[in-house]
Amino acid sequence: MIRPKLSLRRPLAVLGAALIGLAGVVAVAAPASAHHTTITATADCDKRTGERVITWKVENSERDKAVTLKRVTSEPATDVTVPVRGATSVPLQGYVIEKRGSVQAVQRVPGDTATAKLTVFGKWQKNGKEATNNGSINLAADRSCTPAPKCIDASKAKYSHTFDGPKGTATVKLDGDLPLCGEGKQWFTLVSYFAPRPQFATPQYVYGTPDSDWIGGTQTEIELNVEIPDCHTQVDLIWGDGEQVIDPLVEGGKRYDNKKLGSPGAPGNRSKGVQGWYNGGDKSCTTPASTFASNCDGSVAVSLSNDGKISKYPVEFEIKGADGWSKKVSVAAGKADNSIVVPAANAGKIEVLVDGKVVENGTYSWQRPEDCPLPAVTTEADCKTFALTVTNPEGGLPVKATFAYGDKTETRTVAAGGSEKVTFKASKAESALVTLPDLDLELEAIYTPEGDCGGGGGGGEEPGLPVTGAAAGGIAAGAIALLIAGAVLFVIARRRRVTFTA
Repeated sequence: MIRPKLSLRRPLAVLGAALIGLAGVVAVAAPASAHHTTITATADCDKRTGERVITWKVENSERDKAVTLKRVTSEPATDVTVPVRGATSVPLQGYVIEKRGSVQAVQRVPGDTATAKLTVFGKWQKNGKEATNNGSINLAADRSCTPAPKCIDASKAKYSHTFDGPKGTATVKLDGDLPLCGEGKQWFTLVSYFAPRPQFATPQYVYGTPDSDWIGGTQTEIELNVEIPDCHTQVDLIWGDGEQVIDPLVEGGKRYDNKKLGSPGAPGNRSKGVQGWYNGGDKSCTTPASTFASNCDGSVAVSLSNDGKISKYPVEFEIKGADGWSKKVSVAAGKADNSIVVPAANAGKIEVLVDGKVVENGTYSWQRPEDCPLPAVTTEADCKTFALTVTNPEGGLPVKATFAYGDKTETRTVAAGGSEKVTFKASKAESALVTLPDLDLELEAIYTPEGDCGGGGGGGEEPGLPVTGAAAGGIAAGAIALLIAGAVLFVIARRRRVTFTA
């Protein structure tokens, strides 16, 4: 009695470089007689074509007789052939299996085939015995065989990237060996911003021109570069083209969120690499500046500006003067403020600060302007008295004046727009000295009384001074001229003594 024989095999075989091993289950039909063939099978998947490749093995049961395979049928009805060295293949039908031998034949079936069956009718030589046997393989247990893709859909593509925020550079590369399918493209953009602080803060304004490029077709890697402002900045590598750029970034406004490459969510997480965003910069994106101008009355006019090349934000200035005087002023980007005046009482030392730091060239003290009108000194003299008057113009500071004649000294403070007069009793002293210490000036006045004092000296029994040399009328005329030019003489008398006659 011939018993049916079942054979189950799952070898992993490789057909060329493109076959991925898949297993099949084979059932062998019971032989009709002692003479029989045993049929087993394995299956692989050809990823190039998406076909299943079944390898049928047919064995001869007889030790002393060859068998000729007279008829071979298959389900699905595709060719079953035997590979032959040096030739493509030969049909399994008509093939002779030597005694106790076997043959392997190959059949290609569609990738979604669930089962396959092979039926063989054999006739043995010598005794002419015949037998029909069959085998089958179950392919449904394995996934269907599909061709290996030749491209990848843009919606499923993965990428990897590099990012250097401080330098404003990035690269993006398509992962794998497959290009994007068809006309598919994926855009990426690198953008830099002005920022108010080195940490994330708003508002932010785009600096320069964002750089956008795409991956698609034969272009599988791109490089992106942007300029970085010389101040606080944010740099972002984002998923999408330039239309995705947000300008400005404001409080409560739109954000890139997971569009930044390297983000935890889609689409940014479809690219592997470091986080594609950066905040930094060690200077403020403002250009605060101050200038000073001293006024003749002792006050100082302070001009504030915020209109430099990188000024994008308002600046909060603080102006500090002597004795605790302080004032805060906000100046918008691109603007200036010329309205600040530090009073004379507080102008001894002035500082202009931003964020608690003195701005460049932001320290100043009042200095007397060169074009301020100077006090004028006039004299009156007769045989009994010698009078000196200091007149201080309006719009200036009070000045201290010291009057010295002979052994007498008087000190006065002359208000702006006012005058002070000191009269001395005429003596033998030939000159008086007027000192203005606030201005580092001294003025010497020669005692020359009007009229003829009888040749006697002043201040005693013979008041007045003797007149010798030039005629008295000429001396008087010269004195008048000096009186008129007194202010001019005073201007050039800084740190030296000017002598004139009275």
